[in-house]
Amino acid sequence: MQFAVSATSDKVAASNATPAKGGRGLLVLIAILALAGMLVSAVSLQRHYAKSASAFCDFGERFNCDIVNRSEYSSVMGIPVAGIGVAGYGVLFALATIYRSRIETPLRLLVTALAGLAFALRLTYVEGYVLETWCILCLSSLALIAMITVLAAALKIRAGVSG
Repeated sequence: MQFAVSATSDKVAASNATPAKGGRGLLVLIAILALAGMLVSAVSLQRHYAKSASAFCDFGERFNCDIVNRSEYSSVMGIPVAGIGVAGYGVLFALATIYRSRIETPLRLLVTALAGLAFALRLTYVEGYVLETWCILCLSSLALIAMITVLAAALKIRAGVSG
């Protein structure tokens, strides 16, 4: 009877365990980058709905956020791509903070980051080869999600080694 109680309490302790050594720092970095991603996406969302031109992001025909953010490719099924970005970075932030102690968090972070990276790469392709115009905000978001993906992979590797 004592063994059954001990095995159950070990499972509970494992599911509430803190991240592996060094994992906490990775989670903090992911959270900071996710906040930055939410901010960049929020500005991009504002530009999506804005009626006026944005001077800070207009560097001619090749670099113009307004052209990208107001194109037919700036929405998916009526949902602004920047809004999807805010939500996606919000999920990454929640995983890195609120759900950080769960055993499944490293895998969920990696899968979410990879999905975000794939989405961002597709949009970058559209910018470069369809619209032939680059958006500084979009490229910033691509850099952020790429860094988050690398950190999430490192966190998953550490969790796999220690767990």
